[in-house]
Amino acid sequence: MSFAKLDALMARGAEFLGSRYAIMAGAMTWVSERNLVSAISNAGGFGVIACGAMEPERLSAEIAATKALTDRPFGVNLITMHPKLAELIAVCAEHRVGHVVLAGGLPPGGAIDAIKAAGAKLMCFAPALALAKKLVRSGADALVIEGSEAGGHIGPVSTSVLAQEILPEMAAQLPIFVAGGIGRGSAVAAYLEMGAAGVQLGTRFVCATESVAHPNFKRAFIRASARDAVASVQVDARLPVIPVRALRNAGTDAFTAKQREMVGHLDAGSVELAEAQRQIEHYWAGALRRAVVDGDVEHGSLMAGQSVGMVTREEPAAAIIEGLVGEAAAALAERRE
Repeated sequence: MSFAKLDALMARGAEFLGSRYAIMAGAMTWVSERNLVSAISNAGGFGVIACGAMEPERLSAEIAATKALTDRPFGVNLITMHPKLAELIAVCAEHRVGHVVLAGGLPPGGAIDAIKAAGAKLMCFAPALALAKKLVRSGADALVIEGSEAGGHIGPVSTSVLAQEILPEMAAQLPIFVAGGIGRGSAVAAYLEMGAAGVQLGTRFVCATESVAHPNFKRAFIRASARDAVASVQVDARLPVIPVRALRNAGTDAFTAKQREMVGHLDAGSVELAEAQRQIEHYWAGALRRAVVDGDVEHGSLMAGQSVGMVTREEPAAAIIEGLVGEAAAALAERRE
């Protein structure tokens, strides 16, 4: 197998991350915490803490706990719309976090400067070429281009199209990591050959042995097929919501009902648009916790990418990474013959 070729293709991304392999873990709220993050980093990948709606004190404790479990690099994912973003950035600086990943659109003024002033490398999500260029001009050190096959909040364009559109234009400028729907090493190899510095996977790590996700949550992933991971539907154009991909269940229908409820309040003038959008986002946060932590897989949110069909068992994070690397090397060897 062509491990030398794989190492060469991953060299730029691995150097940027400080990891053995240029394989990032997607930040999944309630799942990507100290145990899974440290296990992925210890196995040669790059774990990322999902801050989500954490308060600064809790994020500080999570970073410290992760450092106690690994001496390898890991990152922290922050949501740009978090009301205490500046404080969370300060927490990352205090702990000397080497990589900060910003998700959720263009960062507010001062956030990028604060991150870079602390010496951290800044990674941003770019679901479109125009935004990718703007983020680079703003100071991003690396980009993650994530297609609509991914789990959780998604953009409208598929991973393969984003890769074809953005990599030829920008891969020479900075490291770009491809995400969304990646489940096997052959796909990893393909994106690396297209110019990606590395890849990001989330769904494949949900059923890692070290993942604290509830057993019911893991069983739902193992039983699911790709077609079970569906994107949410927007009910009213006045209330734009970012689509969320999750396994279909009663919670999916409840989200549609929640949107209708908010539209009714908008029609009655009893709620402002910003508040209606906030309540919808709050729904997802609560529903996700019910599924991941409490195990309510019927009414909670089972956020999952379409690669869920390739999740067939529970296994250690190290085995998942070893499998991806072996498959990628084998794919590269076959193409050379």
